[in-house]
Amino acid sequence: MYEPIRTRSVHTVTQDAQYPHRSREEELDIQLAGHLSALLAVTDDLALTEAAESIASQIARLRGAPPARRTAGGGRDPEALHRRAHALAGRALVVAASRADTAVAILAAERMDAHTAALDALRLVGAP
Repeated sequence: MYEPIRTRSVHTVTQDAQYPHRSREEELDIQLAGHLSALLAVTDDLALTEAAESIASQIARLRGAPPARRTAGGGRDPEALHRRAHALAGRALVVAASRADTAVAILAAERMDAHTAALDALRLVGAP
């Protein structure tokens, strides 16, 4: 009634696989560098040069090469940018903690604090 299976399952794990494997640490490095790159883009949009340089140095350490940079965008809502940066720094903090990368964890926590303070300042300025 059914035809027998004649090929090996694609789900079979073999020791001599023909494709490269990455370790958990390598995957976390890639994920962390991605979160930091997104944070760098938002930080550049906010024109926070000192913070952007410290983020760029951590990305260069993780990737082994300096990150691509762009000029400040301008014209975007600063409150939305600070919210986005705060969220990205939070994601970076979580990955840095699981990776046990103290330098990035401290940097991410500092960025979260800075963006929280900036959001509070924007609310005070905008409040009647």
